Amino acid sequence: MNISTWHKFRLPPKGQKSGQTAQSCYVSRMFLESKWGGMSLVSLYLSVVSGLILALQYDPATPYFSVSSLDLLAPYGAFFRAVHFYSSQLFFLFSLLHLAVVILQDNEWRLAWGRWLILVVSIVAGLLLLFTGYVLRADATGEAAGVIAENITLTIPLVGEVLNSLLFSIEAEGMKRIYAHHLFGLGLVWLVCAWDHLRRYRVSIADHRLLVAGTMVFSLMVAAPMEPARLGQFYIKGPWFMLGLQEMLRFIHPLWAGVVFPAGLLIALALIGREGEIRRKALFVAVVWLGAYAVLSGIAALR
Repeated sequence: MNISTWHKFRLPPKGQKSGQTAQSCYVSRMFLESKWGGMSLVSLYLSVVSGLILALQYDPATPYFSVSSLDLLAPYGAFFRAVHFYSSQLFFLFSLLHLAVVILQDNEWRLAWGRWLILVVSIVAGLLLLFTGYVLRADATGEAAGVIAENITLTIPLVGEVLNSLLFSIEAEGMKRIYAHHLFGLGLVWLVCAWDHLRRYRVSIADHRLLVAGTMVFSLMVAAPMEPARLGQFYIKGPWFMLGLQEMLRFIHPLWAGVVFPAGLLIALALIGREGEIRRKALFVAVVWLGAYAVLSGIAALR
C-alpha cells in the first residue's frame, strides 16, 4: 500500500519535540500497514471451522441445554466453543480496523462508491453474524439480546412484522430463524459482498501463525462466556456492541434508538465513499456518532 503522503515529516508544532512527531508517524504507519484484512480472514477461518464442529452438537429446539452440554459433555467442546467465540470477536474487530484503514487511504487507493457500499453491507452482515451467535447461546445475555432485537424490529412501521418474521420470530418459533441465518443466510450475504475482496486478496494462514496460536492458547485458558439467568436479576447487559443501544432504550422510543439512530451511522458510512465536501461532512457525523455511542456504552458498562 502506498501511504507516503500520510507520513511526510512536517515541522513539529511550537512546543512539540520532533521525536514526538516521529513517534506519532511511526504509530500511524504501523496502523495503516498492519494486515487487518488478512487477520480478519484468518480469524474467520477459525470461526467457520470451529462453528461447523459446534453445529454438529447444537440443537435449536433446546439451545441452552445444547450449549451447556457442549461445555460439559462433548469432547473438547469447551475448547471449540471458546475458539469459535473469540475468533468471531476478532473477525469483527479486525474488519472494523480494516474499514478504518480503507477510509484513511490516499485518494488513489479509494474504492469506487459502488464497491464501497458493498463493503459497508459486509460489515453489517458481519455484525449480524456476531449478534446471532450471542442469541443462539440462549443464556441471560443471548435471551435479552433476542428480545431487544425482536421488539425493535416490530416497532418499524408497515414492514416491522414482516421483517421480524423473516429475521427473528423468536417468541413464535424459537431459534429456527436465527440458527438458519447464522449458519447459512448471513454468511452467504457476507461472502457475496466480500467476494471482490476475497478474489483479489490472498491470505496465507502461515503468515499469521502468531494470531492462530494466540487464539488457540487463549481459548484453552479462558472459557467462552455463559451466563445463566439468576433469581432476582433485573438488569442484564447485552453484548458489548449493544450496550450503547441498551442505554438509549432506557430513555428513547425503540424506533428512534434501535432504527433511526443506527441508520444515521450507516448513511454516514455510505456517504464517506463519495468525493468532496460530502465526504468530510459524513466523516464528521460518523466520528461524532461513534463518540456518543462510546460514551453511552461506557455508562451502560458501569451500571
